[in-house]
Amino acid sequence: MSDDRPDDPSSRRIRALVVDDSALMRRLLTDVLNGSGRIEVVGVARDGREAVAQVAKLQPDVVTLDIEMPEVSGLDALPAILAIREVPIVMVSALTQEGADVTLKALELGAVDFHPKPTRNQLAEMRAEGELLVAKVLGAAQGRVFRPRKSAPASPPRSTPPSLAGETLVGCVAIGISTGGPQALARVIPLLRPPTPPILIVQHMPAQFTGVFADRLNRTSTLEVKEAAEGDLATPNRVLVAPGGRHLTLSGRPPLARAVLSSPEDPPVSGHRPSVDVLFRSVARMYHGAAVGILMTGMGRDGVEGCRAILDAGGLTLGQDEATSVVYGMNKAAFLEGVVKHQFGLDDLPTLLHSLSSRGHGA
Repeated sequence: MSDDRPDDPSSRRIRALVVDDSALMRRLLTDVLNGSGRIEVVGVARDGREAVAQVAKLQPDVVTLDIEMPEVSGLDALPAILAIREVPIVMVSALTQEGADVTLKALELGAVDFHPKPTRNQLAEMRAEGELLVAKVLGAAQGRVFRPRKSAPASPPRSTPPSLAGETLVGCVAIGISTGGPQALARVIPLLRPPTPPILIVQHMPAQFTGVFADRLNRTSTLEVKEAAEGDLATPNRVLVAPGGRHLTLSGRPPLARAVLSSPEDPPVSGHRPSVDVLFRSVARMYHGAAVGILMTGMGRDGVEGCRAILDAGGLTLGQDEATSVVYGMNKAAFLEGVVKHQFGLDDLPTLLHSLSSRGHGA
């Protein structure tokens, strides 16, 4: 259903609802968000049932939602909240494997983003992460909510992508994605069928989440999907997901290109580790005109310079369109700077990738 949120939430203070069963966490979240000067916490709730009632009463712009709560959990409350109001929801979850799996399920059900809970010193860690939390809430407020629906067979793309400059083969497809990515990829990857060229993905996500994320995709895909490990071959019909906290590049030569992982202490690039720019530049160097870079939903501009590198090498760059992006950010920046040459709707991507794959995979 539609809601009555203003078209431009950035022009005023964002109205937030904080949901958590811990009184301390409710206070910490409220203090951090109110302290930004751009967000006003208009209410709190202690469990999922109360959250649903508060959303109906207060009509917030954003909800921060705890997962583990008594009686009605965040995961159970999420669809009930979205049925009342399609409000952007930021999950607040534990950095554990179980927490990661439930959080990814919440994202697939329609949550926009997530933020990890402090693990030890709650006060110090929440204050240290406060700027990131505020950015996520502000970004979510300007994003779109896409509720899940049953997958349908991919239809032909609305338009045909341009030819690869000077190439007839696709050697590798690199995908960069951030906010809204888990839901988007969970919709696209299971629809892909062999043969495909190697697919490499940078999804901005903490280290504790990327392995769980890859495993979830692998269970629903006919392709092999795995978190990239040092030395993994980038081969046809295989999808490698960059580990959280480590840049992913390639070494060797096709068809024996291998994954190389940076040290966890290496600095972020374009604000992220792993960085889309790092992966795209490496793919451009390795595959030249046979490289395809795809930039999808997410905040910021990571991937813009990587798209430029792929174009300079003679490859092809594609960007998800505004209408189907949770956050039209990275892909928007690349399109406005002219380094994305073709935009596509999310449901067009499987057929688009198949059409590219039919050109072969080599270098």
